[in-house]
Order: sequence, then structure tokens, then C-alpha cells
Amino acid sequence: MQTLIAATLNGLFMGSLYGLIAVGLSLVFGVMKIINFAHGALVMVGMYAVFYMWSLIGLDPYLSLVVVVPVLFLFGYFLQGKVINPVLKREFGRNGHAVILLTVGLTLVLQNAALLFFGAYYKAAKTFVSGMTWDMGGVVTSVPRLIAGVVGAIVILGLQLMLSKTDLGKAIRATGQDREAAGLMGINDYKIYNIAFGLCLAILGIAAALMLPMYYVQPEAGKIFEMRSFVIAVLGGIGSLSGAFYGGLIVGLIESVTAQVWSATAAEMLIFVVFIGVLLYKPSGLLGK
Repeated sequence: MQTLIAATLNGLFMGSLYGLIAVGLSLVFGVMKIINFAHGALVMVGMYAVFYMWSLIGLDPYLSLVVVVPVLFLFGYFLQGKVINPVLKREFGRNGHAVILLTVGLTLVLQNAALLFFGAYYKAAKTFVSGMTWDMGGVVTSVPRLIAGVVGAIVILGLQLMLSKTDLGKAIRATGQDREAAGLMGINDYKIYNIAFGLCLAILGIAAALMLPMYYVQPEAGKIFEMRSFVIAVLGGIGSLSGAFYGGLIVGLIESVTAQVWSATAAEMLIFVVFIGVLLYKPSGLLGK
């Protein structure tokens, strides 16, 4: 029984982290209506940034957030403004296939650049919390997972509050709902796109710092998180941030509990069975419209 409770807690903590990563994907889709196939590669970029802050100057992954988050925000702002927006402008009113292909190409560029500069070797940041556990009356849980789960939930809540309570958040939501009407109200839609993509990368920077004490980093490290993000975004409702959080919790629970009572292979299978079921019977997701 204690083992099952521990698996449930670990599933919730990992689900919160998965939800945080998926929130970036949902934010970009909700504002720009494009699927970002470079999402996993950008997770990898964040992980390398955090790793080298730790290995080169000895900055703890959690403390590196002070540097990594603003740097990744600026990188995302620049990437959207100089690389993606020009294609978006040419695609305005069309099917948007060129933007999707652009994100696929961006994935190849980022992964091969990482392979060229950092090599294919697995790298890990072993910090004082990496192997730490917390025993709660016989229920043992990983401290890095606990930190990731709690911080992930706090960040998602903070983002929700920012989008609902601030002028910038309202401008982002207005652009996502109707870019032409937002433009008539004086909102610069392409600047909002830059900010939204910058926020996406800032979120991925936070997720990378939370993951590094638990995961290795290498050029394809983001692939598994990209797949999880697509499943979670569809499950929760693409474009819904709260849906991404709840979808992350569901996927985390399925992954952890099923692996405990059955096998890791069965857990992977069940996650995609649920994914296909949602696509067939409720394609809008839990909280999608």
C-alpha cells in the first residue's frame, strides 16, 4: 500500500512538471494557432544552458534560473521576431504549413548544433538534492521530484494570474482570441507573438532547471518531453493552460502507477491508448472548446 501511495505522489509531482512543459506548447498554440514541433529541441536547449551554468561556474541548477530564464526569454523573443514572424506574415490567411515545416527544420538545426558543439555524450549535474529522498511515515518520495512538482504548480498558477489580471496578459489573450480585433484596439499582434514565444522559452528554462538534478542531457533529451507535451496538450485541450496542468497530472499518474503495478512498457502503451481515445471521443480535450 505504501508503495502505491509513493507511486501516486511521484506521479503527481512528475505530472506537474510535464504540465509545466506542455503549458509552453499550449501557450504558443493558443496565441499563434501553430503547433511548435521544435518544442522538444527547445527543452534540450534549456537543459544545456542550465548544465553549463552548473559545470562552468558552479551555479546550482535551481539558482541558475536567475540567469537562464531571462536569457531564454530574450532568445525566444528574438527567434520569434527574426525567424518565425517573417514566415507567419507571408502565410497570413493561408494554411500555415510553412510555419510548421519551419519548426521541424528548427528542431534539426538545434539538435545537430548541440551534437556538433557538445557531442553525443550524456551529461548530468549531480547536486546535493539529486539522490535525496523524503520519508513520510514509510512513504518515500524523491526530493527533486517534490521540488519539481511544487514549483511547476506555482509557476502555472502564476502564469494564469498574469494572463488574467495584467494588461499584458489580457493583450495576449485578446490576440489569441481575435488578432484582427486586437489590432483594431491598438495591440501589436506580432510583438505579442514575440512575447508569447519568449514566455514559452522562459517556462522551458524553469522546467529544465527542475529536471536537471533528475535527468541526463544530450542532443535528443527533449524528445520524450515533446511527445508527452503533445499528449498532455490534446488531453487537456490545446490552448488551455489549466487543461495542460490537469492533463499533465493524469499522464504522470498513469506513467507512475501503471509502471509500479504492471510495467514501464504498459505505462507507455496506456498513455497513448488514452491519447487516441481522447482524439476519437473528445477531441477538444478536458477543458478545450
